[in-house]
Amino acid sequence: EKVKEAVANGAEVLVGGERHEFGEQYYMPTVLKGVSKEDDIFKTETFGPVVASMTFSSDDEALDIIKSSSKTGLASYYCTQSADRMFNFSRRLEHGMVGVNEGIISSVVAPFGGVGESGIGREGNSSGMREYLEEKYVFVNHN
Repeated sequence: EKVKEAVANGAEVLVGGERHEFGEQYYMPTVLKGVSKEDDIFKTETFGPVVASMTFSSDDEALDIIKSSSKTGLASYYCTQSADRMFNFSRRLEHGMVGVNEGIISSVVAPFGGVGESGIGREGNSSGMREYLEEKYVFVNHN
């Protein structure tokens, strides 16, 4: 439904865009070009093999669109060849995980989790262990 909505609003299907012959529970890997910030596929998390892309003129414009259009923050992905841009853009994104020049970012050694409507806390890594611990502060005055 999200892909159909985006296409109806002007997005272009570069590859995929339909169910797989294996059955209704399978969807072809899909790449969309020209998605609108108004489309559900941009505003909500999509747990499927779909890349929804859009163009922008500056990093500030991209970040403004992301911040004003989506309340979710599990993961973001982008490509760049600039180390400065990589660190600056990643720092400003409000997402729990960021993939730069890579689409597969999950790892047992990395904390997994989002922000905003994508949840709080982390699992995996030593960061995930904190979710199962209770901190206690004890102050003792020896006087």
